[in-house]
Amino acid sequence: MTTIGEICTRETVFAARDTTVAAAAKLMRQHHVGSLVVVEQVNGDRRIPLGIVTDRDIVVEVMAPGLDASVITVGDIMDPELVTARESEGLLETMEIMRYRGVRRMPIVGDEGQLIGIVSIDDLLGVLAEELTELTKIVAREQSREAAARR
Repeated sequence: MTTIGEICTRETVFAARDTTVAAAAKLMRQHHVGSLVVVEQVNGDRRIPLGIVTDRDIVVEVMAPGLDASVITVGDIMDPELVTARESEGLLETMEIMRYRGVRRMPIVGDEGQLIGIVSIDDLLGVLAEELTELTKIVAREQSREAAARR
């Protein structure tokens, strides 16, 4: 069975808690993404996710009220209740977590809580669409076999 670790995006855009919102917006633009994972660097390469900041967070929390994006940090606006899934979780379990917690994007972590990647609702829809396409091929193949058997 496919795990979420197999389909998550491993090249995750991330920033430290003290990164300004202006710098975060530039990172999102540079990497063509709508979110970044706020991390704490531990032991050199290990990054522990602390939160997520989305382009919508920037607009609603900083731009709309007219705050200074060069002063406000991603740590100031990130949601403190981060929802994650382990890379060994199955797709259905991951979708259930996302549905229950009401999140569209979720960091995927390893056994020690380190950032492995991120998965979005779009990623899951793509995988499910591929699976449904394969199911429709079964029906078509069955109809073909039945027609050939009755000639």
